[in-house]
Amino acid sequence: MASSTKQDERIAQFKFDAAYPLYLNKVEKKGRTEEELLQVIKWLTGFTKAQVKKHITKRSTIEEFFDAAKLNPNASLITGVVCGYRVEEIENPLTQKARYLDKLVDELARGKKMESILRS
Repeated sequence: MASSTKQDERIAQFKFDAAYPLYLNKVEKKGRTEEELLQVIKWLTGFTKAQVKKHITKRSTIEEFFDAAKLNPNASLITGVVCGYRVEEIENPLTQKARYLDKLVDELARGKKMESILRS
């Protein structure tokens, strides 16, 4: 499914330091921890906790965040619907990566087992 260019640009310019607390709040409200969130981010991007914190401090955009990431080779195994779009059908690569992260955070918040979330 195609997403709009305007939406793709909005996602690209969104600041990671604004997204991170939203992710954290979402998972903590459901009884999960920041360490689990960081584990999910590390699996997808390869970033350590220190690297994630650096992107927060630097106020990286989502585009800068994912440009610096080394996406997990199994990321394509992430499927399902996020924000009304099937992540496997999103055509814009950056938007797809951002939605991959959204999907993993959703799964974490829903209480899925970590082994399932990390596609292992």
